[in-house]
Amino acid sequence: MDPLGTLWETFFDIDSMREALPEMLTVGLPNTLILAVSAALLGSLLGMVLAIAGISRTRWLRWPARVYTDVFRGLPAAATILLIGVGLAPLGMEVWGPNPYPLGILALSLIAAAYIGEIFRSGIQSVEAAQLEGARALGFSWGEAMRLVIVPQGVRRVLPAWVNQLIALIKDSSLVYFLGLLASQRELFRIGQDYAANTGNQSALLLAGLFYLALTVPLTHAVNWIDRRLRQGRAATGQPDDDGGLALAGETALPQPHREDPR
Repeated sequence: MDPLGTLWETFFDIDSMREALPEMLTVGLPNTLILAVSAALLGSLLGMVLAIAGISRTRWLRWPARVYTDVFRGLPAAATILLIGVGLAPLGMEVWGPNPYPLGILALSLIAAAYIGEIFRSGIQSVEAAQLEGARALGFSWGEAMRLVIVPQGVRRVLPAWVNQLIALIKDSSLVYFLGLLASQRELFRIGQDYAANTGNQSALLLAGLFYLALTVPLTHAVNWIDRRLRQGRAATGQPDDDGGLALAGETALPQPHREDPR
């Protein structure tokens, strides 16, 4: 049997992809976005708390943050999702019924927070100490200086690393299927897996992978563009005058002194 022909029939069957496409668009894609976006928001908020606690001079704040980060970065994502989703399932049934999404989002958020917290911590600590001293000299309190001066600069410096973690979170959302999903709760990977099991063809799984690529690749290029813009600053918009001066964006060129014609 021709290996290339077998590979094509197994993973590139257009009819199988066409059959799975409507359900992936209407069910799988929205559910994947719900899981990823919700976990990203909660994980980023908790990650910032961990970052601030991790650089605190108070040991009772710094040590718990360190232990949390070590535990949730060391555990496999699947193990964390099962621990949270299965261990807290009785509580979830009482609060919101047989919907695994809240516990799945909680598990993904706890995982993401451990990584995002370290990303934010490294960015905040990379800001020069003189920035904080200057802000305090201008009358800012420590909290105001951190919130308005230090943290924005630190987050900007680690923006690519933060987005890379969000991309990983989009892919990790496929692990929520371990908790058991109803037909209307399935995300992209689970739908592709179900079609592959029913048809004996893996093309639907490849289609799910293409959806993940469509979500992550533009996000990667967008953040790279933003990062370049932030690093370069505003481009010069003026034209050089006779003395080589430039009027930068948002600035007005100074008038040049009048020169008499030597003739």
